[in-house]
Amino acid sequence: MSLSVNIKDLDVLTSNAKQIQDDVLKEILTLNANTEYLQRFLHGSSDKDLFKKNVPVVSYDDVKPYIERVANGEPSDVISGGPITRFLRSSGTTGGKEKIFPINDKYIETLRYLVALFSLLTSKHFNDNDAKKGKKMLFLYNRSESTTPSGLMVALASTSFVMSPYFTNPPSKSNSYYTSPDQVILCPDNNQSVYCHLLCGLSRRDEVVGVGSSFAYALVQAINVLQIYWKELSSNIRSGHVSKWITDLNCRNSVSAILGGPNPELADMIEKECSNKSWEGIITRLWPKAKYFECIITGQMAQYIPTLEFYSNKLPIVSTIYGSSESLFGINMDPLSKPQDVSYTFLPNISYFEFLPVDHEGDMASIVDLVDVKLGCYYEPVITNYFGLHRYLIGDILEVTGFYNSTPQFRFVRRKNMVLSVEIEETTEEDILKASARATLVLDQSTNLMLTGFTCHADISTFPGHYVFYWELKAKDVNYVFQLDENVLAECCYALEESFDVFYRKLRSKDGLIGALEIRVVQQGTFDSLMEYFISQGGSIGQYKTPMCIKSSEALAVLENKVLARFYSKKISSSGLIVYFCVLKCFE
Repeated sequence: MSLSVNIKDLDVLTSNAKQIQDDVLKEILTLNANTEYLQRFLHGSSDKDLFKKNVPVVSYDDVKPYIERVANGEPSDVISGGPITRFLRSSGTTGGKEKIFPINDKYIETLRYLVALFSLLTSKHFNDNDAKKGKKMLFLYNRSESTTPSGLMVALASTSFVMSPYFTNPPSKSNSYYTSPDQVILCPDNNQSVYCHLLCGLSRRDEVVGVGSSFAYALVQAINVLQIYWKELSSNIRSGHVSKWITDLNCRNSVSAILGGPNPELADMIEKECSNKSWEGIITRLWPKAKYFECIITGQMAQYIPTLEFYSNKLPIVSTIYGSSESLFGINMDPLSKPQDVSYTFLPNISYFEFLPVDHEGDMASIVDLVDVKLGCYYEPVITNYFGLHRYLIGDILEVTGFYNSTPQFRFVRRKNMVLSVEIEETTEEDILKASARATLVLDQSTNLMLTGFTCHADISTFPGHYVFYWELKAKDVNYVFQLDENVLAECCYALEESFDVFYRKLRSKDGLIGALEIRVVQQGTFDSLMEYFISQGGSIGQYKTPMCIKSSEALAVLENKVLARFYSKKISSSGLIVYFCVLKCFE
């Protein structure tokens, strides 16, 4: 793939998706057909029909032994015809367990290509003099790498990118467009890094046109840090000296150069804005030229939309790239689309994409190619990449929302196996997000509190089992006395229950097989503690996604240790029973 990036490339790619996909598969099979893994299915052939007939659809457990053999020192051709130069480690916060995937520089090159392509798209929509001259305040982070027994490095995708020459030595030095120098981004201590990101961003406040991170939670976390440390940040700017606890010398020296000496006028402005009783719109007050947030806000990240809108006076939230450790997929062609309407256009030159209908009922013959998906239908992506994954089930559920030329666009719906269930009901991520939005309205209308983070758990330790939601709340006004109203929180519980489907409400109301839904309000900072737990297990701030459903007993313990109060739904809906019989009547 050429490193040159041009918006016109998109029309060529998306207008010739079928031919490009066939060419990509031919190239992948020619490269990999004689690997130990594919040889037994293809016998050296690169024929597409033979590939579809003989190569099975697989999950991680099927390919894990081959990946581990290469990680332990066997040649790359166990699974890949090209060299394996490193492994990507998944964050482990979505599916609950960490995985590693083989790659080489082609993956990082593709990621750089998508980032550059999306930057061009964004600049088209925010194309004025400020945007051309300005900088992005991006909260990017490094994370220490580990090594396999074979000596190959293992790192998160975000770490692999910022450590690569495509980032540190790009042809145009594009990262000079960031407010933070490389030394801050590459600092291995995330606490020092986020503080210095803020310090650099405040020092260059008049240049900031966009505020971003890989995922939405990193932005929320940065705002939390700003709220805790604003006085110290202001003091640093007033004196022109970085706090002594910033001990990483490369980081410290580079930030000192950006401070450039005392700036009491800027320090006064920061103190004035941050001393305000309300932090509503603090982003646009501190960074008046900021035009958008840039982060992935789809899926489980959608819970942070209200928080980001509150702190920014509803700046547009631009969702960027759809990708995973297994493969990159495509980009959001409409940066100004509302978060709930974001769709990603798959680029046909990245990997070979197939799609398994959600209602396939075990019929793998129903898999279709990229250009053959149907509008409005739901699919699970099946990817074949250059590095040894062949017909690999990603585990995401996507909806086809449209086409850009001949290439389909997809809305991320949910993770396949991320559901709550205490009986036969299945409550998905999408159901949970919709229910939470309804409950948040009750909270907003009755209190001065805002929901800043949540997750949930199916508690089956007692009978009947019930859903438990962990809520972290914060007062909208800093001087507001934090109070919890039992009736309001009970009504929030009921609003959640009323949003769930007919089977949940039937089991809850008629059969009594599901107990009253419970909200457990946790201390402020609990979700930062949850993040720190997952980071201690090998995650990264930059790639962290708050799990929608908690299954880990250790992660649950982090939440349970911070519970302030418990509230239960006090009402039982009869609507579940009514709707249930209506559904039965339709099938008579």
